[in-house]
Amino acid sequence: MRIRLCLAALSLAGGAGLATLSQPAASAATCSDIDVVAARGTFEPGTLGLIVGDPVYSALQKKLTGKSLSSYAVNYPADLSLTSAAQGNADLVNHVDAQAAACPNQRFVLVGYSQGANVVDNSIGISSAGAVVGSPIVATLPAAVEPRVAAVLLFGNPIRALGKSVTGTYQSRTIDFCAKGDPICENGGGDVLAHLGYTADADAAANFAAGKV
Repeated sequence: MRIRLCLAALSLAGGAGLATLSQPAASAATCSDIDVVAARGTFEPGTLGLIVGDPVYSALQKKLTGKSLSSYAVNYPADLSLTSAAQGNADLVNHVDAQAAACPNQRFVLVGYSQGANVVDNSIGISSAGAVVGSPIVATLPAAVEPRVAAVLLFGNPIRALGKSVTGTYQSRTIDFCAKGDPICENGGGDVLAHLGYTADADAAANFAAGKV
């Protein structure tokens, strides 16, 4: 309970402290070259997520100048309810499935921050059950879609506090940021403000994704 309350406080504080950042407009479903699918953190405001999703999308636009980009904000509560991450998991998979069918040449960059990282973990087959605001897997991206996922960008990933990480098929396409002392992703971490600092990693994440596209 203590760590869940901390997560809520962190997310609310992040919204208050970063409200002046610019936010990219999420695109409608189109057949762009790259669809950036972002799952925000608990209570995180912003179009794709003020702390991570929005700045990462902006950085990707600058790095991938020769390609068209669209964005999708995973539609889920991003709250402390027991089914929140599961709802995000289902929505992410449904969106990518639909886009993959409609746009045969489109590729995907998956972005997840905090609870949103749980959503992405589940969607690529790594269960977040037992993690802070995690859930069992309810849907996974099908094998036919897997080669079209160019990169997976994770920040403050709660499964890391359980000693878990992304392994298997998506491992080489995944970068997973955990700030020193972040209690959400580091077991025993005590620096609650570390969980709010991932905007600083947006450029590094975009560089990684650009190298995979």
